[in-house]
Amino acid sequence: MMRSAGSALRLTVFVGENDTWHHRPLYSEIVHRARAAGLAGAGVFRGVEGFGASRLIHTTRLLSLSEDLPVAVVIIDTEDRVRAFLPQLDELVTEGLAVLDDCEVIRYGGREDTPDGAPGVPRGKGGKPR
Repeated sequence: MMRSAGSALRLTVFVGENDTWHHRPLYSEIVHRARAAGLAGAGVFRGVEGFGASRLIHTTRLLSLSEDLPVAVVIIDTEDRVRAFLPQLDELVTEGLAVLDDCEVIRYGGREDTPDGAPGVPRGKGGKPR
């Protein structure tokens, strides 16, 4: 098993589960744009409880408001690539919060790193992302 480590930038975007972009879930649009931009990876995590600027608590508990739960979209890649993606968020997100964190990535497996050092983008023939 191969293990490699390196520094990266983590972008976490907090939006509401019901937020949309052209009748599509906003979190899904962010993930698809991140993939199209060639970023190393993205994941969406649904919260079970939280509140934001509205100060209303949204929760999955019974007998409580269970709509528009918080959603976190997490994207990780090199700092340059993540920062180049930020203008797309400016276009998409009207209400939400974005957090940037320096992080260290430990990747397990036999995939090759990209030529520019982006962590974990699997490459197919011709060097194109899969």
